[in-house]
Amino acid sequence: MDDHQLDQRIRRITRAPFRSRFHLRGPDLDYVADRGMDTVRQHAQDFIASRLAPQNPPRDGKQTPWNGHPVFLAQHATATCCRTCLQNSHGIPAGRELTATEQVDVVAVICRWIEVEAESAPPRRPSPPPARERRTRQPTLF
Repeated sequence: MDDHQLDQRIRRITRAPFRSRFHLRGPDLDYVADRGMDTVRQHAQDFIASRLAPQNPPRDGKQTPWNGHPVFLAQHATATCCRTCLQNSHGIPAGRELTATEQVDVVAVICRWIEVEAESAPPRRPSPPPARERRTRQPTLF
């Protein structure tokens, strides 16, 4: 899937009021900026393989945390958070293991959403430099 197709799919999904309220903010944007998209993509692949790809994921419907990693937020924003959402929004049936191609597509949607969010985020103010110790001059006694 190319970026244009991913963008169309994401636009369709995020038109829903629930999905449209998710955005990357502060710590999540810092995480993406500090570690880069290659690392985030690897994390997304690991999360999807372990939490979403099995035929009957443990705690399905509750396996994706609401925060703690940009991928988790992206999963809720793109309806890739559980098998029911995958079925309803992406047409991937529940009750069977995800194929390798489906896993790649899910990761692509998640990572594209993160990329777009990171690109469209307002510029972050740099952190203030650490306060330096002030040296006080010794008073001259004479």
